[in-house]
Amino acid sequence: MAALCRLSRSSRRLLSLSLSHSPSSRYPNPNFYPPLFPIPYSNSNSNFNFNFNFLDHNLILKPFHHFASGHTSFLSAYSTVPQSSNHPNAGKDDDNVDKKKLTAEISWVDLYLPHRIQPYAKLARLDRPIGTWLLAWPCMWSITLAADPGNLPDIKILALFGCGAFLLRGAGCTINDLFDQDIDVKVERTKLRPIASGLLTPFQGISFLGVQLLLGLGILLQLNNYSRILGASSLLLVFSYPLMKRLTFWPQAYLGLTFNWGALLGWSAVRGSLDPLIIFPLYLSGVCWTLVYDTIYAHQDKEDDMKVGVKSTALRFGDLTKKWLGGFGFVCTSSLALSGFNADLGWPYYACLAAASGQIAWQIFTVDLSNRDDCNRKFVSNKWFGALIFSGILFGRLAS
Repeated sequence: MAALCRLSRSSRRLLSLSLSHSPSSRYPNPNFYPPLFPIPYSNSNSNFNFNFNFLDHNLILKPFHHFASGHTSFLSAYSTVPQSSNHPNAGKDDDNVDKKKLTAEISWVDLYLPHRIQPYAKLARLDRPIGTWLLAWPCMWSITLAADPGNLPDIKILALFGCGAFLLRGAGCTINDLFDQDIDVKVERTKLRPIASGLLTPFQGISFLGVQLLLGLGILLQLNNYSRILGASSLLLVFSYPLMKRLTFWPQAYLGLTFNWGALLGWSAVRGSLDPLIIFPLYLSGVCWTLVYDTIYAHQDKEDDMKVGVKSTALRFGDLTKKWLGGFGFVCTSSLALSGFNADLGWPYYACLAAASGQIAWQIFTVDLSNRDDCNRKFVSNKWFGALIFSGILFGRLAS
């Protein structure tokens, strides 16, 4: 019994000693709280009040208020959403907007690639594969058109051009970011790109570009001599494209010449030459297609472009944009019909072309050019236009 009494007195002294400590004696920073175990909080400088009143919201929620405050600061630092708004509910909804924007910006690159590799992956736009699709589809169209009637296209050449589109698109983005680093920092959508934000130096960007071009050269050397010369000549367009927005209101047309070079190269890789009656209408259709989707894309940046002083078809067309795009869409689909007719494609091609015509008409006449999110959605939807044309050429060639 005496031993129990001594143990009881010792326990009371230990408990009293532990309760006499203030929060700051346990944690040098009074705002620090263990993340999982809330601790009763007191604003006074008196001894810590050990009161487990679980109905007191300060007791339970104070640690989470601190966590939310820190989380909001992180979002504010890294979100591309403007931190002020004229909307009457802006003050109430800013945190929700920031959280949604941050969630939308997180990609598989952020989640799965090593930290040191992430800036290079984003420089090559690996987190945004739509550019690779838009570059690859004209190549796939041309290669499939060049197949013999009733036969599938050459799978090896399709694979080579798929890899080539992946590498060349990344190289083009690297060149663009090296040229535009002074512009990108002034544009809301691009100011966090790796070179503009300082994550990579220009020297690192140039070194990365060298690796991309070297790998691309390895693919080009596997083609015939005619295609090697034709493919190498496209580098003039690739390197000069970033300058066009400074010189002309038609950089989207120049991008069309660059992005659809594969329509020429794919046919030559299979046939060793070009057939102007088939390939030139195909190339023209690709250029007009690019004018449609990249003008829609450019409307995302038109306010920033005016401030910075760069040019685009979005600024050139202004309120007449949809009429211009309707004209380009018509030329695009008409040229595709002419190319398919000259190539003797079967009826499935025209069925798919009709569906693709509906898709591009839907883009043009439903896009809200004042809404950045809608412009981006319509732009990304062009991978389905390319897929429809490819399906039509494939089945049309098998049926011919």
